[in-house]
Amino acid sequence: METEHNIRLTSAELSSLWSNYLMDSMSICVFTYFLEKVNDSEIKPIIKQALKMSSEHIEIIKKIFSAEGIPLPKGFTDEDVNPHAPKLFQDTFLLNYVKHMTKGGLSLYGAILPNIVRKDIREYYSSCLASTTELYNETTSILSSKGIEIRPPFIPYPKDVEFVEKQSFLAGWFGEQRSLTGQEIMNLFTNIQTNKLGEALVIGFGQVAGSVKIRDYMLRGKEISKKHIAIFSKYLNADDLPSPMTWDHEVEASTEAPFSDKLMMYHVGVMNASSVGNYGVAISMSQRRDIASVYVRLSAEIGKYAEDGINIMIDNAWLERPPQNIDRDALIKKRNEN
Repeated sequence: METEHNIRLTSAELSSLWSNYLMDSMSICVFTYFLEKVNDSEIKPIIKQALKMSSEHIEIIKKIFSAEGIPLPKGFTDEDVNPHAPKLFQDTFLLNYVKHMTKGGLSLYGAILPNIVRKDIREYYSSCLASTTELYNETTSILSSKGIEIRPPFIPYPKDVEFVEKQSFLAGWFGEQRSLTGQEIMNLFTNIQTNKLGEALVIGFGQVAGSVKIRDYMLRGKEISKKHIAIFSKYLNADDLPSPMTWDHEVEASTEAPFSDKLMMYHVGVMNASSVGNYGVAISMSQRRDIASVYVRLSAEIGKYAEDGINIMIDNAWLERPPQNIDRDALIKKRNEN
């Protein structure tokens, strides 16, 4: 019988650690640059803590892979960041960036942990959840103390217990539309915020990218974000609810790249994957058919945009092949050919 120490990594454990290594190596580059540029004395410790967390994750994964005899992905290195490039984003944007990255981390680690069996890997992801929760709370507190935290809209408290009586509760395309539920408001609001963060990022990346093709790709991402923001805002405005503010004014005018084109393309890919995941959650929580169908349609648009981005990375030999299963049919055919 194998001991806990000798049990091999499962596909879920291997692929999750491998992907996390890439993401944390990217985050180290991003936070190293942010730390060099941040001026606000309250925001600087948050950036420092985020950098420390990513660095600790990298070291733990290195040890696990070394013990298992697994080669490390290349990920991102000092070659992918120029800390001395001019400031590209204002300090308040950096704080909002950390908050949204921690929100993504909580979703990611929460999805991974239930699929992990080996004790040491469970302990690692449990610690990731705990430290990310702590950073999220600290970031939110500072945003609140500065008066720049954006709260979702308020709705009246229920006064009685009520039950849905008509099928029209699910409708939305024709006739009278019911008002939005709290969960529908939450997801519309959150997805507006996520798209606004993405919009600001691709504006900045578009200004500094070295390749014309990548600059055009970033401009396309900006237009997609604007479109999705307008659609989601329309639903909120129809219910006389406010839309969250934009951060595109927090992008500086610099055109000198702090990051490699490879890193910026990978970062946009991470944002695309996060958006598709967020839209999937929103679909499951939207009981109005018209809203759910909009999320389905917009998910397909992001999927096409993401695919085009992956093709750019493949063309430039930037996309590392993730761990995958053996193609046994191909092995047999190769032996037959020999």
